[in-house]
Amino acid sequence: MAGWIYFLHPPRERFADTMTESEGAVFGEHFAHLQRLLTDGVLVLAGPTMGPVNTGIAVFEAADEIEATRIMESDPVVAKGVCRGELRPFVISLLRGHS
Repeated sequence: MAGWIYFLHPPRERFADTMTESEGAVFGEHFAHLQRLLTDGVLVLAGPTMGPVNTGIAVFEAADEIEATRIMESDPVVAKGVCRGELRPFVISLLRGHS
């Protein structure tokens, strides 16, 4: 399996502090989606960056770019246009607890 990372770019600075009720509802769906990916063994890690720019990060495994794109685009915040997704290949070179 190849490693991938996608970034979630929100529509404005300080997004976490200014999220509307409808955006928050989509982020609830997003969290449930990531939990399913984690349970299925696809997701390695995910979380937001804090500060003025709240970029989200998801590291996951997929067989190829087509599958990786499908995974990113199935994230509710991307699918519903709340955030812009950016996909890149990613290699986990060092991981705590693994040699």
